[in-house]
Amino acid sequence: MPESSEATLVLPAPLHARPAGALVRITAPFDATVEISYGERTANVRGLLAILALGAPAGSTVVVRASGPDAAAALRAAIEALASYE
Repeated sequence: MPESSEATLVLPAPLHARPAGALVRITAPFDATVEISYGERTANVRGLLAILALGAPAGSTVVVRASGPDAAAALRAAIEALASYE
């Protein structure tokens, strides 16, 4: 049965091109499917434009979910990537 993980994060910076690009690069090596949600919208982190379309500003709360064989590690990497941008 695939593993799944979820975490909530308050963004320290808007989810613009630079942090979104870092999120795509950092999660690419993982087999897990990683998604980020803001409001009613959800984006797979493999798609840069989908992440940008979320329009999440600084201070907003996002939910990051991962499912698959290395979901816990992928989730940690995604959270660290998002939390490190200011």
